[in-house]
Order: sequence, then C-alpha cells, then structure tokens
Amino acid sequence: MKNVVDSSGWLEYLADTSRAELFAPAIEDTENLMVPVITLYEVFKKVLRERGENDALQIVAVMQQGKVIELDSSLALEAGRHPLPLADSLIYATALRHQALLWTQDEHFKGLDQVRFFPKTA
Repeated sequence: MKNVVDSSGWLEYLADTSRAELFAPAIEDTENLMVPVITLYEVFKKVLRERGENDALQIVAVMQQGKVIELDSSLALEAGRHPLPLADSLIYATALRHQALLWTQDEHFKGLDQVRFFPKTA
C-alpha cells in the first residue's frame, strides 16, 4: 500500500522524538512513500526557521527519497472539497488520489477514511 505522512509525522521522525517510531514504517518504505509538495514546504520552512538552511536542505533531500507529488489544478479542486485547513486538505486529497494511507497525529484527520491516526497523549 502507498503511504503519505503529514508534516507533523515527518517532524517527529526527523527529530528522532519518542514518537518517531510511529511514522518510521511509512517513511522508511520509500518504494511506497508519496510526499505531497505542501509537506516539503511545511517541513522545510519549520526546519529553516529553527535550524538553518543547511539542515533544511538536508531534510528535504531525505524527504525526496519518496515520490514527490506536485500540486496541479485538479488536485487543488479535489482538496477544496474537504472541510480541512488548506495544507491538510492538500495532503488528504493527495492520499486519496493515490489510494494511500495517511499517517498522522493531527486531530483534523481523526476518523477520516484512509487515515492511520496516532493520538497525542496529554
């Protein structure tokens, strides 16, 4: 099965947090990994702000080991049908289009089809 990991999952994995192991199976299966271009943007921007351009570029290179899915007009319209924030809509529409499982800890996706949701513990 194809996999999509949302930005928060990538950040957990790349920072090697205690939650990284939740997302490792999807991220390390690069043959089946789909990476929405909006995810590249979100992760790059956060790492750039916090750790600098060199680290951000290295992380994007790791992410690009999967298949990067570009944004086109039809995907934008598909995303517009989902009652989610902009980036989440694009990530979810990408997963649906490619019949992929979306790996996430973002509450916005809880209960949606084709989602593997990992609740954050308080």
